[in-house]
Amino acid sequence: QKAAQNLKPIVPIKFHISSRTDTGVHALCNSAHLDIQRAPGKPAFTEKQLIYSLNYHLKPEPIRILNAYRVTDGFHARFSALSRTYIYRLVMGCAHYSEIPVFEKDFCWAPGRGYLNVPAMQDAAQFLVGTHDFSTFRSLNSETPFQSPVRTIFQADIRPSSGFLSHHYEHRGLEFWELKFRGRSFVYRQVRRMVGALVAVGQGRLAPRHIKELLEIKDSRAFPPNAMAPPAGLFLKSVEY
Repeated sequence: QKAAQNLKPIVPIKFHISSRTDTGVHALCNSAHLDIQRAPGKPAFTEKQLIYSLNYHLKPEPIRILNAYRVTDGFHARFSALSRTYIYRLVMGCAHYSEIPVFEKDFCWAPGRGYLNVPAMQDAAQFLVGTHDFSTFRSLNSETPFQSPVRTIFQADIRPSSGFLSHHYEHRGLEFWELKFRGRSFVYRQVRRMVGALVAVGQGRLAPRHIKELLEIKDSRAFPPNAMAPPAGLFLKSVEY
């Protein structure tokens, strides 16, 4: 918003963001909408002018404007979204977090306990797909009493991935994996709790069927203690309209 005020609008600009995330979570791509009212006689900004100008004033910030589109008055970045896609990055083969490659620090999670049973995690992930009451998979906050715990997950996949510059340290035997979740919306910390439960399956602390049982219990207190995944490995990949 500070960057946008440098565009000299005659009405203060407010950004409406599609999604909020926890501190420490990243976004490969997020979206927002804004209205810009220029002084009488001044033409509207083109998309290219808007991207260039905002990025010029965002130089010191860890954020960049990638695209801009003119939309109808009825569009809303949050409420018009059809789905949101998150990915969570895991690294296996690190006995301790200090063994995470320095360029991957704060961008993945090394759960420890050796390598995970990925086929078991993939079986367990399928219990999350569909429309369910995710009460067990949400953290409580001030909005909990006003929000429905029912959400729909369209996709829950676990696939091999690559690390940043990992071809230079192949001898270390590290494995990178991505957990991908796509849904219209998510309850508070749902993705981090789903990842934590799936990792517990991969470690043998839970069986795949326990994911189904956790869903059926519908009680956040039933979630395994200290199992929530940390924020560093989570990325908002895209918002679909």
